Amino acid sequence: MTSPFSSLRSALRTDFTSSLVVFLVALPLCVGVAVASGVPAELGLITGIVGGLVTGLLPGSSLQVSGPAAGLTVLVLTAVQDYGLSALGVIVLASGLLQLALGVLRLGRFFRAISLSVVHGMLAGIGLVLILGQIYALADRKAPGTGTANIAGLPDLVVDVLFSDSALTAVGIGAGTVAVMTLWKKLPGKTQLLPGPLVAVGAATLATAAFDLPIARVEVSGLAEAIQPPALGDFGQLAEVGLLTTIVAFTLIASAESLFSAAAVDRLHNGPKTDYDKELMAQGAGNTLCGLLGALPMTAVIVRSAANVQAGAKTKVSRVLHGVWLLLFAALLPGALGMIPTAALAGVLIHSGFKLLPVKELGPLWREHRGEAVVLVITAGAILVTNMFEGVLIGLLLAVVKTAWETSHVHIDVDDADSGSGPVRVRIRGHATFLRLPRILDALEQLPAERPIELNLAGLRHLDHACMSALQHWADQHNAHTVQPERTRVSA
Repeated sequence: MTSPFSSLRSALRTDFTSSLVVFLVALPLCVGVAVASGVPAELGLITGIVGGLVTGLLPGSSLQVSGPAAGLTVLVLTAVQDYGLSALGVIVLASGLLQLALGVLRLGRFFRAISLSVVHGMLAGIGLVLILGQIYALADRKAPGTGTANIAGLPDLVVDVLFSDSALTAVGIGAGTVAVMTLWKKLPGKTQLLPGPLVAVGAATLATAAFDLPIARVEVSGLAEAIQPPALGDFGQLAEVGLLTTIVAFTLIASAESLFSAAAVDRLHNGPKTDYDKELMAQGAGNTLCGLLGALPMTAVIVRSAANVQAGAKTKVSRVLHGVWLLLFAALLPGALGMIPTAALAGVLIHSGFKLLPVKELGPLWREHRGEAVVLVITAGAILVTNMFEGVLIGLLLAVVKTAWETSHVHIDVDDADSGSGPVRVRIRGHATFLRLPRILDALEQLPAERPIELNLAGLRHLDHACMSALQHWADQHNAHTVQPERTRVSA
């Protein structure tokens, strides 16, 4: 019989090894997300540290791991470009406080009500924008900016790369990084002890240093220097409508990504399940502290969380320890960051961006639920053409319209047994809403104008105001043209 002490010791041992695996997965992603977001690399590590040491200790979900996410890269980059790096702390702080408020009001569970097609479309849109932006970083070039501008600039980028030795070298390093990450998962099981992103970035860094390649490397400023708490004057920007919209977008997207990640992680293990309201508050506490430090926003990240579960983690000790290892690395080995080529990090993010695209799922979804597939594709395209917030709003609106259309089924039965004599009996069943009003009126207008009509609405489960008014108006018009003594009768 196993004693409680030995069971605890075994759990702590697996949590310790799991924390090292998560640390090795998180390290290149934290740095890569920060560089892609246009902020110092150290800010990504700070967010990862807070995700481990603060959010990791709080109740909610025991095994999912938080840190800077590729899904917010595009939003952060746009915010920094529009409002400056000093405003980032204000945005993240306000988003964290909003998440805390939503958790206190027990609204966390309602994030599960968002259409999955919109969520997958959002992730696909993020993936497309991320890939298009990082293709330029792969060649040590600056992306034009918006998704459409990045697409339009691709021909010029290709020409630029073909006639530049340094750009070709950078592309080679970045493409090699993607290739290593892709092939790494196909190797035997024991090799998987080392995460693919770490191996790929490590190999790219060694090759760059060994051959002294003339390509860009990560700029290092130091952990203490990178921390930029928001100044009192920065809060004045809260009066701008655009900044408030950005805060709402940060809050909704970070919360949704975290809670959807929690639902996915719950399916990977048999331990305690997530308390969504507490998890939302834990994310809010972490983002509040990240905002005070001027760091990147955090979410729960499925890549790190899945690595944590697959490594055998049993308790939250593993995710807390991963924050400790990130802190020790940032404090003791900051110079190591300056050796990493930015093209390698671009390769990591391009690989992450492709994983956000529902390539395998789109075909079956189109065959089985075509409307959902349309919502997914339009949401992704809207994010690419406009921006994150507007794209998600378009997707949500489209999902609501689709649902309303599908639920407003209406059946119209016409009984003209006494052809030429007697009334025409019409029965309408189902949900009569304004979306189906054209069909209802088309059917009624095809009835003979000179015959009396018996309109039976008893089978309707819902009749909205628009349909009720239209039916009454049609009945009045029909009665005005009916020459028979017996006129239209409406029964409900």
